[in-house]
Amino acid sequence: MKKILYPLAFLAAIPALAQADATSSRLERVLQKGSLNVCTTGDYKPYTFLKEDGQYEGIDIAMAESLAASLGVKPTWVPVTWKSLPDEMNAGHCDIAMGGISVTLKRQQKAWFANVLDQDGKIPLVRCEDVRKYQTVEQLNKSSVRLIEPAGGTNEAFVHSHLPKGTLTLSDNVTIFQKLVDKKADVMITDASEALYQQKRYPKLCAVNPKKPLQYGEKAYMLPRDDISWKMYVDQWLHLSKATGEYQQIVSQWLAVKK
Repeated sequence: MKKILYPLAFLAAIPALAQADATSSRLERVLQKGSLNVCTTGDYKPYTFLKEDGQYEGIDIAMAESLAASLGVKPTWVPVTWKSLPDEMNAGHCDIAMGGISVTLKRQQKAWFANVLDQDGKIPLVRCEDVRKYQTVEQLNKSSVRLIEPAGGTNEAFVHSHLPKGTLTLSDNVTIFQKLVDKKADVMITDASEALYQQKRYPKLCAVNPKKPLQYGEKAYMLPRDDISWKMYVDQWLHLSKATGEYQQIVSQWLAVKK
């Protein structure tokens, strides 16, 4: 008799367990509080940029506003750095992190990712006069090559792992491009999407082989771990954003290949 009652009692408890899981999800908490905490660095055009007037703009800022609108809530911007981002997520400060985030296994150890947004990859961004000089890892991995990168992100990690002989300088991710133009550095390794955007703003800079990256990469939104209800909602919202063309329209406003 006990063998029959035990599984029946367990089955009877499943709806209550499911309800408890649902109410503990970020999805329910975001709806209840009426705001979406979006962690973003504000230094990575064309995805996220904090302007002098204190307002954010960029591809993922527009997408964050779309996600918040789908929930009937308002976005709340939470400033983070690339170095602090995984810990901020793990500490519960972010409902989602957005802003050109590359998927890495190291980040996956502390957070989840929504479905992949786009494929990307690391390429050199250089002065147009130097494009032929910096085509390959072998050409880049020399002490005479002055590399410049923002601290704490995947660009710096790529340099340490693939270009250890290069001379590396760390800088903020806003003034780097003018420093390249002014010949204070030679090469920035960055994602093809950022290089394509920045070459529009700085005509003297060129993205090197944007369709043939030195390293494969993907971009996705970062989510808190172990919250399947929240991930499923974000994934479905993203799917519909792409299916309706909303995502492509936002991206097209920011990215273009130099002709």
